[in-house]
Amino acid sequence: MKAIILSAGQGSRLLPLTENTPKCLLPIDDETLLEKQVHALYQVGVREIVVVTGFCAGAVEHCMAGLDRPGLAVRCAYNPFFNVADNLASCWMVRGEMDTDFVLVNGDTLFDPAVCAHLLAAPLAPVNMAIDIKNGYDADDMKVRVDGTRLLEVGKTLAPDSVHGESIGMLRFSADGAREFATVVNQIMRTPNSLGWWYLKAVGVLAERGLVRVESVHGLRWGEVDFPRDLERARALFADPAPSRGAAALRRVL
Repeated sequence: MKAIILSAGQGSRLLPLTENTPKCLLPIDDETLLEKQVHALYQVGVREIVVVTGFCAGAVEHCMAGLDRPGLAVRCAYNPFFNVADNLASCWMVRGEMDTDFVLVNGDTLFDPAVCAHLLAAPLAPVNMAIDIKNGYDADDMKVRVDGTRLLEVGKTLAPDSVHGESIGMLRFSADGAREFATVVNQIMRTPNSLGWWYLKAVGVLAERGLVRVESVHGLRWGEVDFPRDLERARALFADPAPSRGAAALRRVL
């Protein structure tokens, strides 16, 4: 299984913490955010990881070069548009890597191995999207509208009364879904204003075709790190041992 981690951004909303350090290298407990992602993916059987870099790319590459896990292959791909484009461009830069089934992870999504294990154990669709459900959603949440397990729509500006959950920033693509996604990403990048789009615009196109299944990871441990308060919350959340439900989910896929 391959994973692609989108870690090109600086994380400007975390300034001054990210003035000279990319968001993905901020410390969480005794590791960086990126190292925790890699180790979680490794625990569920991922052995090939592509990290898309941008801001302070050399520091990220140095961090990845220091990882030593049996059978793990990690390589970096540089996105030179990181300071003028959103993450759709990062996906476009590595579209050639989307030649088999893979897991796509946002560079600011922190998660227990059980989260990825739960997604990998779900009924396979061209695209499987991990979502969570909570009592309320803010303007920064990537909200979803669903019909059963089928994704209908995804975006930050969905009408509040139509929202059923939020994307956590982790998706699994089958080989066919990967090819479809890469094709749509390439098509969107040829349109005006494409540099300002998130890759979930391409996922939305696939959802319109009925190709995206959602999988709830409610109750499992994850967090998104966008603001200083998120970083503190993530550090507190991941300071404790994994909850029992997470251990059970991990056993199901291993």
